[in-house]
Amino acid sequence: MSVIEISALNLQKRLQNKVTLLLLDVREQHEFEYAHIEGSQHIPLGQIPQRIAEIESGHGCVVICHHGIRSQQAATFLVNSGFTNIYNLSGGIDAWSVDCDNTVLRY
Repeated sequence: MSVIEISALNLQKRLQNKVTLLLLDVREQHEFEYAHIEGSQHIPLGQIPQRIAEIESGHGCVVICHHGIRSQQAATFLVNSGFTNIYNLSGGIDAWSVDCDNTVLRY
């Protein structure tokens, strides 16, 4: 298994079509408070190993960070831990703000 890249526009389309996905935001608390996709679960990257049991593995999981680097690390960790259908949001929350929802603040 490997991490699947997903664009912000593709994610938006899936959410609009009511596809059940866990949105896992791995940024730090202050970043999450400043800007996030509504309905996201927040677990900072450094806490993923200790809090892995909190991550629902029944559906696809889209991992989100600022630009897609930390989320790629978290997504790879999840895949290596046996999770399937793990997506990395290409361009992160910044791409979401630019391409999908300009009410999400950029930083």
